[in-house]
Amino acid sequence: MKKNTIAKHNISILFWVQFFSTMSFLQPVITLFYMERGLSEKDILVVLMFWSVAVMLGEVPSGIFADRFGAKKSFLAGALINIISYSLLFFAHSPGLFFLYSALNGLSVTFFSGADEALIYESLKESDEQHLMDRAMGKIQSAGFISAMIAVLFGAYIAKDLKEGQFQLLIALGLVFYSVQLILLFWIKNPSSFTPYRENPFKQVTEGLKVIKEAPQLLYMFLNVTLVFIPASAVYENFNQPLFTHAGLPVYLIGIVYAVAAIIGYFASHSVGWLCDRFSRVLLMNITGILAVVGLLLSAMYGETLWLVLGAFFVLKFVRAIRYPIYSQLSNDIIPSEVRATTISLLSILDSICDLVVFGIISAVALKGISSIFVGCAILALIGTLLPIKMVKTRVKLENN
Repeated sequence: MKKNTIAKHNISILFWVQFFSTMSFLQPVITLFYMERGLSEKDILVVLMFWSVAVMLGEVPSGIFADRFGAKKSFLAGALINIISYSLLFFAHSPGLFFLYSALNGLSVTFFSGADEALIYESLKESDEQHLMDRAMGKIQSAGFISAMIAVLFGAYIAKDLKEGQFQLLIALGLVFYSVQLILLFWIKNPSSFTPYRENPFKQVTEGLKVIKEAPQLLYMFLNVTLVFIPASAVYENFNQPLFTHAGLPVYLIGIVYAVAAIIGYFASHSVGWLCDRFSRVLLMNITGILAVVGLLLSAMYGETLWLVLGAFFVLKFVRAIRYPIYSQLSNDIIPSEVRATTISLLSILDSICDLVVFGIISAVALKGISSIFVGCAILALIGTLLPIKMVKTRVKLENN
């Protein structure tokens, strides 16, 4: 990647933004935290559903906001809402407050969703390096694994007794790091090619829908990614902690397991470019999808065998690190600059709908135990993996291009 470019600057800033924004000391015990605060397995799934509904309702407005005012202002708005949402955890002792926290947290994510990819891709275009999108996304994503390695070790150790005071300390530490993230965002630079979209917002959405309609392969790629990601990440990560403890892993060791997984994710993220130079991106998507299905099935069938449970966990972490940067390259090669954030946001609405469908299906079998949850996840991930994808090099053209 070339030096002294806006792409280099923004990628470096976003690396550290990702580092501080993912410094969640509560994450290694989040499910146990929910349960200690009185939530059942079904309540936890409802918390996830509130997050998805908020994303679904907020994606288009936030995408329009980003295309009109730039990624920097969009990021700042999202970071402020995230701090407000996380602060609610100090007082959340009833499902209602957890639902509100989840909804606000989901809304905050929408101000980054689409805007981050649009900023990176457009920044890379300034120096004619847009073909390095997957590498850039892998580098930024890797920061989250570094912070996770630190946060999970401290978080799991501090909360080893699952006491209220320990949870409060973890929440406070998280807010400190989220505040640093907010400060860093002021150094983001919008690309010189950024031109605010000034047409009627309805036309802006229409143009985004046109992109999806004229490039159906974009939709197939998205569904392939999201139907694997939701079961293998969103659902799995909210139930792997009780899976670990059921298999005999002490709570204080969960942090070490998460740290090892973070190391795997870090090196996997940095290897995306190396892998794409040697293997087809489509082949990598197919292989990682199959690995996700295998990992979920192992968790379901051998939930009392600790080494298999841990092996499945590490495999799923590797899959998550590899798939998204590759998808980001494939999809952004198709989407026009003017409505990039809006189009990605429209796809994220579909992601939220898929979230609700998946969470609804999984909640129906949740009463039968964690094994049933993972079997359901494996079936859904298999459906996603079987959706055909291929590389498309032709970008959709808008009428005003």
